[in-house]
Amino acid sequence: MDLKEENMKEISYVVVFPTMFSKNKIPQLILNIKKILKVKNQEFKSVKRDGDVILVDANDPVFASSAINLLFGIEKIVIARQIKNDFQDIVSEITFIGGNLLLKGEKFLVRVEGTSKGFVTKDVEIAATSNIIEKKSNLGATPGTEESYDKLLYTYLTKNNAYISIFSDKGAGGIPYQSQKKKTICTIYDEISAVSCFETIKQGYDTKIIVCYRQKSELMNLAKIVNQIIPRLVQSEIELEFINLKIKPNGIRNYLIFVNSVLEIMLQYSDTRVSLALSPLIFSSEFIDRSVKRVFEKNKIPLLPLAGVDSNLFNEAKEIGLERNMKKLEKIVSITSNEIPEFSKKETELALKTKKKISVTLGPNNVHDILDSLENH
Repeated sequence: MDLKEENMKEISYVVVFPTMFSKNKIPQLILNIKKILKVKNQEFKSVKRDGDVILVDANDPVFASSAINLLFGIEKIVIARQIKNDFQDIVSEITFIGGNLLLKGEKFLVRVEGTSKGFVTKDVEIAATSNIIEKKSNLGATPGTEESYDKLLYTYLTKNNAYISIFSDKGAGGIPYQSQKKKTICTIYDEISAVSCFETIKQGYDTKIIVCYRQKSELMNLAKIVNQIIPRLVQSEIELEFINLKIKPNGIRNYLIFVNSVLEIMLQYSDTRVSLALSPLIFSSEFIDRSVKRVFEKNKIPLLPLAGVDSNLFNEAKEIGLERNMKKLEKIVSITSNEIPEFSKKETELALKTKKKISVTLGPNNVHDILDSLENH
């Protein structure tokens, strides 16, 4: 067995790249990584910082990276080999690993970023590119450009180490969960509210989820939506509350009454921050102003996580597995009413009497567990 074959048996690390907004919140991100690995039963030896990245030594890097990718505050996750930050070694390793990743006739791009010692990263890129062309000539692999390539051969340098990527995945962005340290309540009652709740968590708030529904037939869809969101809360057991509002499910006016009533229910809780699923792109400014004012009247603080989200709303919806619900989402988005229906205090009181509190242990059968718990409650 030659040296390079031995190298292939070397340990692969999961390298986590924080988003620009998370670089000052790395301790919280490390804490969340440890939590999510435990929740997902992924064994690991260590989670530590190396410069601006986090290095995870996990028993199964593929499953570990998949678990970590549920977290917010991450720009990208790379499974990589670690070597010393030395020019010759880096060029040699990129040539070897990169050459093995390439398929016949592929265009490749070598990209090296980070902290270089006594050399320029561009020189590594040029040397590794020419080495691959020479040593892998039988593949007919050719160098691509920034605009056009089939495979990216990525390397990141820290002060002492170089990480040569074997596999890379895009992160979910945002900042680490609970980095805001503020308890916030959000309600899931349809696709828009689900994206809003997702955004609340993405913005680092410690989020409590309530689910509101008008009729039993909505529960299956809502349970599926909730199931896409609760893993982001980085807890093995999550408490959910379900509340039934007796409001007709058809028509824009009834929808606005429903949204109003949901707000009144949230205002009955002790949480000081209230996340409102209201976007100026969907609801009239009068409707939003009235809701925000109502929150302030109760000495609470309103959050509008959708305020800066435009067509990204649909991307976020896809990210939480709502592709099938796009038509429904488009229908909600096209609200044309400026009406501000009054909420009914009696309706709120009746709805709160239907409250069902259930506890969900994260696992593969969450949707059925939620529905069974509600049925047996």
